[in-house]
Amino acid sequence: MLSFAGYRAWLLRYVRPHMRQVLLLTLLLGGSIILKVVQPQLVRFFIDTARETGPFQFLLVLALLFLGVALLAQVVSLAETYVAENIGVRATNMLRSDLLAHCLRLDPDFHSVHTPGELTQRIDGDVSTLGSFFSRFVLDIAGNVVLLLVILTLSFFVDWRIGLCLLFGSLLLLGALLLLRDVGVKGWREVSAADAAISGFLEERLSGLEDIRAHNAHTYVLRRLAERAVQRLRATWKASLLGMTGFGVAEILFTLVLAVSLGLGGYLYMQGQISLGVIYVIYAYTQLLQQPLDALAHEMRSFQEATASILRSQEILATEQKIQDGRGATLPAGPLSLSFERITFHYSEDADPVLHELSFTVDAGKKLGLVGRTGSGKTTITRLLFRLYDPTAGRICLNGIDIRELAVTDLRKRIGMVTQDIQLFHASIRDNLTFFDESIPDHRVEEALALVGLAAWYKRQPEGLSTLLAPDNTGLSAGEAQLLAFARVFLQDPQIVILDEASSRLDPATEHEIERAMTRLLEGRTAILIAHRLHTLHLVDDILILSDGRLSEYGERRRLAEDERSQFARLLRMGMEKLV
Repeated sequence: MLSFAGYRAWLLRYVRPHMRQVLLLTLLLGGSIILKVVQPQLVRFFIDTARETGPFQFLLVLALLFLGVALLAQVVSLAETYVAENIGVRATNMLRSDLLAHCLRLDPDFHSVHTPGELTQRIDGDVSTLGSFFSRFVLDIAGNVVLLLVILTLSFFVDWRIGLCLLFGSLLLLGALLLLRDVGVKGWREVSAADAAISGFLEERLSGLEDIRAHNAHTYVLRRLAERAVQRLRATWKASLLGMTGFGVAEILFTLVLAVSLGLGGYLYMQGQISLGVIYVIYAYTQLLQQPLDALAHEMRSFQEATASILRSQEILATEQKIQDGRGATLPAGPLSLSFERITFHYSEDADPVLHELSFTVDAGKKLGLVGRTGSGKTTITRLLFRLYDPTAGRICLNGIDIRELAVTDLRKRIGMVTQDIQLFHASIRDNLTFFDESIPDHRVEEALALVGLAAWYKRQPEGLSTLLAPDNTGLSAGEAQLLAFARVFLQDPQIVILDEASSRLDPATEHEIERAMTRLLEGRTAILIAHRLHTLHLVDDILILSDGRLSEYGERRRLAEDERSQFARLLRMGMEKLV
């Protein structure tokens, strides 16, 4: 469970930037409390004045004053709600940004455990329950405590015996709430986990919708969804039952306090010790007392939900990224040399190595063709170069500088990559190419499209750069999606380019367009080309053949092609299909 310091740290971190609004909310809350306790006193004066046959004009003034106070209380309440919601939305959006940024920095191992659907629920769904915690929780607790104290103080002025009765009942109720404050936290964490499981399940199944339809697996999917929904329902029942315990106790105790207070007030009235107006004040203050007590009981449930959400958010924020920034070494402009020096790597400690003491060098401005069967380690090389992982042994250098000495963002800005599977966003053409970077002018985007041969395609788009693209590449051919990926890299203007099977699964005409774009992109840059077909390797200077994570052959492409004993020459004779 969180300590007081833990709650305080969360509040200060996300509410401090909005202190002006918090001060305004505090003033509104104070005004609301004053208006609430004034209204019963006005009714008391009205009743006592009417019983004493006071002047009609005074009664009219009291009635109009009561109406004005009631209307003002509603206005203050609306303003209070607006300011509180504004604080809550801003604070939760800050937390969402922190969670999303942290998730984006975390290693692939983390994302292999947590599905996108689950993370969406934890970043958005869990955080949504914290809106009232950031905006109102502390002020509501403080405000209701102040209101409680004011009512108890005024009740002593009405009659000390009534005051003692209300004070004793309030202390008893507050003690019960404090004892039960954490009883539902575990249950609400289970509810949040069940929500995340459903989100992850739906995300995975919807992304595989074509396979589900093809294998007629609708019944299976619906049955598994129903099982998860039942688990979620059971968790909600349990959490709600435990969470409402405090509210139920509050209702029982308050009913007893109300009965005793009114019974004592009736007795004192019958003895002639208090007036009928005082009886009304006792009733009104008892009812008014129910508001902060009920609110405190309700806040206990909100507190339990908020605690569960904070703990789940803390789990993510406490997950440390394995890849840390280096000391901030700098690289020069222009093409960079690249070297792998005795690199050994395995994805987990108990797994077999994927790469075994691999060493090779790509001089600045040169192109290396990477060849190997599926599972030979080609993709692992690109992951290590991007520092998605760090090697188990050895080092990777750019211009002789270990990439672990570079800032991660600086390293990744200098490397551009085109893969076979292109990921597009549900966004405009411009946002898809610039990754939502508004600083890139439109003319640069249009130049990039022209460089990759998409000028004619772009002119056919009804809304130009504002035309929306679908995340599943609907409406785009495989070649057009590939060329958009090339345009992205042109805009990035990297010093090193990686083409990972970029020309596979394309018809000859489209592959010709891809090759033209590739030639332009590689000009003046260091590059690594991974291909399934020999045709894409004619642009490279050197060839490296991998076999089970080991260097099988490495040398100049022309020399290897001319050497009949080389593996590359044999591949030229057999065809690359033998390796796929």
